[in-house]
Amino acid sequence: MQTVSVTTPFGRRPMTLALVRRQTALADIKQGKTAEKWKVFRDASAAMELLGIQSNSLAVLDALLSFHPDNELRQGAQLIVFPSNSQLALRAHGMAGATLRRHVAMLVEAGLIVRKDSANGKRYARKDGSGQIETAFGFDLSPLLARSEELALLAQQVMANRAEFRKAKESLTICRRDVRKLITAAMEEGADGDWQQVEGTYVALVARIPRVPALADINTILEDMQMLQQEIINRLELHGISQNNGTNGAQDEQHIQNSKSESINELEPSSEKEQGAKPSVIKRSQSEPIKAFPLSVVLKACPTIGDYGPSGGIRGWRDLMSAAVVVRSVLGVSPSAYQHACEAMGPENAAAAIACILERASFINSAGGYLRDLTLRTERGEFSLGPMIMALLRASGQGSLKVG
Repeated sequence: MQTVSVTTPFGRRPMTLALVRRQTALADIKQGKTAEKWKVFRDASAAMELLGIQSNSLAVLDALLSFHPDNELRQGAQLIVFPSNSQLALRAHGMAGATLRRHVAMLVEAGLIVRKDSANGKRYARKDGSGQIETAFGFDLSPLLARSEELALLAQQVMANRAEFRKAKESLTICRRDVRKLITAAMEEGADGDWQQVEGTYVALVARIPRVPALADINTILEDMQMLQQEIINRLELHGISQNNGTNGAQDEQHIQNSKSESINELEPSSEKEQGAKPSVIKRSQSEPIKAFPLSVVLKACPTIGDYGPSGGIRGWRDLMSAAVVVRSVLGVSPSAYQHACEAMGPENAAAAIACILERASFINSAGGYLRDLTLRTERGEFSLGPMIMALLRASGQGSLKVG
């Protein structure tokens, strides 16, 4: 076994038993062991989160490795580099001194480097008569060689976790789509059952998805979504829906035609059962896109919808559209009315229209009928969302609003 001396830190930096263990572990490096330094660096970069370091820490590690003259880290070779702070900061892309010291400490804490401090804390090398380095004080890169296999395994674990996360996320996306369209089919074709309640369960599950989900979050929600999907299929089979497809050819054909539109918001089902529903009139040409109103202005005019956003806030158009799904159900607007609005106005503007209706809900007798009217006026080129938004902005803080 190789003998390794333990060096305590210079100045006020404390000595810990963990530092002792890390330095004594260097004695266990196998005789003649080598590792390609940039491969070890790539493995450490991939395992960054597991190691508890940051991107700036990797920049410092990259700079330290650049001071090692050889491409390989070899047991028995000189693995201590001794750059000054100014040299190290320069190779770390001009990193500030305080930041540099903080990330050096992170690398030490993560066990990727070890300090070898001199008596006065300076970094330097003492050479013998032949010019070979006899003693060096600075940063010891030996832990990278000692942990090269461990770092490779950590990198493989990270890649496997990412692949598993992508697979789970893809499965959740497909399951969400299937559930959404099954609910749509059940509502459109008049299947028995409380499909509004089923839809509410679906909306609640979607609302549970965090903005930055972890694998555990995805797997938990996927399991619940799959259970909901199975429950829906069981309900449809119980009522013989799957056996009546042959007698509903005309309805199926109409459903297929409706499903071809690329502007339909897939978060919403379709139904023509709302009281007062009117047939579609002249559709707006797909070559005439409707520009979405600025989101910041919509939220300023319609602050109430923020309470229905994921995590109680609206941070983007996707959050607004998710909130609109919940508000649509609260206001009693049918799925078909909202889908029709998405087709005519675009998903963003339809969500903004729902936000406006929510803001004026106490002055509107039928939110569904009102949205239908706005949709038909949009298709005739008689309605623009801008004046409604501006009216709400002007009316902000006043006691009453009148529906025009």
